[in-house]
Amino acid sequence: MIGFLRKLGRDRRGVSAVEFALIAPVMIAFYFGMAEVTQALLAERKAAHTASAIGDLVAQSSSVSSADLTDIFSIASTIMQPYSTTSLKMRVSSLTADSGGTPKVDWSSGSGMSALTTGATVTGVPTGVMTAGQSVVMSEVTYSYDSPVNVMMPNAVTFSRKFYLRPRKSDKVAKTN
Repeated sequence: MIGFLRKLGRDRRGVSAVEFALIAPVMIAFYFGMAEVTQALLAERKAAHTASAIGDLVAQSSSVSSADLTDIFSIASTIMQPYSTTSLKMRVSSLTADSGGTPKVDWSSGSGMSALTTGATVTGVPTGVMTAGQSVVMSEVTYSYDSPVNVMMPNAVTFSRKFYLRPRKSDKVAKTN
C-alpha cells in the first residue's frame, strides 16, 4: 500500500487538467468582465458623440425652432443605437456672456432634461471659453448604461458630457417659435 501511495505521489499525469480547472473560471469571468467594460466604454463614447453632434447641429444654424430642436434630439437618439435610449437625457442651450463675462442663458431646450431658465446664470463654464458679449452653444447629455447581463456590472453607470461650441453663421443662435 505504501508503494502504491509513493507511486501515486510521483505521477504527474493530469496536472495540467487540474491547473486548467482552477484557472478556467477566473479567465472566463475576466473575459466576460472585459466584454462588459468594453460595451460600457462604447456607450460612453456614443454619449459623448451625441453631445457633440447636437451642439454642432445647433451651432451650424443662425436660428432654430422648437421643431428643429425636436428633430435634432431625434437624430441624437439615432446616434446612440444600438444602445437603449430610455435613459438618454439631452439639453442644448445658447449662452451669452454679459459685460462682466458671466454666462447667461438666452434660451434652452431639453429632451428628458429640463430646460434652463432664460436669463439664469450658468456656472461651471470653463474659463477662457467666453468673454464679454460672446455667445456659445452648450450641449449636455446624460446617459445611464445598464448592463444587459447584470453579473459583472450589477449597477447602472451614468455618463455625463458637456460641449461648448461657437455659432458658425452668426454671433448668436436665435430660437424662433
